[in-house]
Amino acid sequence: MKGRPLPPMLRALRHRNFRLFFIGQSISLIGTWMTRLATAWLVWRLTQSAEMLGLIGFAGQLPTLLFTSIAGVWVDRLDRHRLLLLTQVLAMLQSFTLAALVLSGAVEMWQIFALQLLQGVIDAIDMPTRQSLLVDLIDDRADLSNAVALNSSMVNGTRLIGPGIAGLLIAWVGEGWCFFADGVSYIAVIGSLIAMQVAIRPRTVTGKRVFHDLYDGLRYAFGFIPISAILLLLAVVGLAGIPYRVLMPIIASQTLHGGAYTLGFLMTAMGVGALIGALYLATRSTVIGLGRMLPIAAGTFGASLIGVSLSHWLLPSLLIMVLMGAGFMIHLAASNTLIQALVREEMRGRVMALYTTAILGMATIGSLLAGVIAGMIGAAWTMAGGGVICIIGAVVFWHKLPGLREHVRPVYIEKGILPQPVEVLREATTLREEVER
Repeated sequence: MKGRPLPPMLRALRHRNFRLFFIGQSISLIGTWMTRLATAWLVWRLTQSAEMLGLIGFAGQLPTLLFTSIAGVWVDRLDRHRLLLLTQVLAMLQSFTLAALVLSGAVEMWQIFALQLLQGVIDAIDMPTRQSLLVDLIDDRADLSNAVALNSSMVNGTRLIGPGIAGLLIAWVGEGWCFFADGVSYIAVIGSLIAMQVAIRPRTVTGKRVFHDLYDGLRYAFGFIPISAILLLLAVVGLAGIPYRVLMPIIASQTLHGGAYTLGFLMTAMGVGALIGALYLATRSTVIGLGRMLPIAAGTFGASLIGVSLSHWLLPSLLIMVLMGAGFMIHLAASNTLIQALVREEMRGRVMALYTTAILGMATIGSLLAGVIAGMIGAAWTMAGGGVICIIGAVVFWHKLPGLREHVRPVYIEKGILPQPVEVLREATTLREEVER
């Protein structure tokens, strides 16, 4: 990027392809967050049912649980750039279809359910593709951790804007225009992908069937203890913590006695916290030390879930949502960065698919359970229980941290993240001198 050098916090934006991706996605994700909030509010308005909120959340996330791992095999085999372009076009068509149904007044719950399933299939392919493509958009691997952090900042900066707009738009003209705006927003990311100049990766031909490649990916991920530990903590947060999303309309309307505005304010507050957390990670120049952040961030997220469930006033709830957003985002982005730093290149698509499954696939089961349990004991107690489980997972990970560092150190040394030990350098120097003689 010509002109004044970028601050270290924005260094990944000097790469043209990543810059295009960042701009296009920033516009598109505003629409995505609008649609997420509008969908939850539409379902609650039509049914007044916690169970139905859980079922719709389950429908949107079920394909992630079932298909993402298999999609990761194709991400390693096919061109990631073209695959992402395809998913964006399909997602745009899905949003326009939902907008047409709602604006025409013909929308029914089975249609919402079916479209959520379709979006889930698209997401199952899109998310591991998007995560793996980041590597191809950065010319200098030293900027990869900053690209991951900026990508998280983008996701949460738009989370700050999208729900607020959606809350106002729903109150003004209804949910349908949120879905329409989302469809239009996809034009930006599709245009940015077309404008990119990404080298076509050679196709990986293993001669194996898809399920054999999938098995190799699973054996690698769960055979390497640091990656498996990160994935397991993510799975705990995905199962017990992330289902807060399907419960927030109930918290906003019943616990805080508000409406769409209240829900928008709560989700915007979480976006503020998530943006703060992501920007903090963008200021870091190394992955060293991120391992310690994982249990701290997961524990903070869990404690915040408990805090929101106990609060009956809007202002304290908003402040807690800021803390919740920071903990949630630091945990997810730090996990992403660590996995990207540790994983072997030929396994990247499959491992990032497992990363997605650990978060959203487990949230599929969690959303269904949260809706059912909330129908029995209430949304507040359900959310508090999820927070307790997240804290327990964080404590277990903290106790395993010293052992994990021993497994990580050789990988960091091999990749140049940590300096070579003095004795290794001495042996290498001696060997070189003997060869020269």
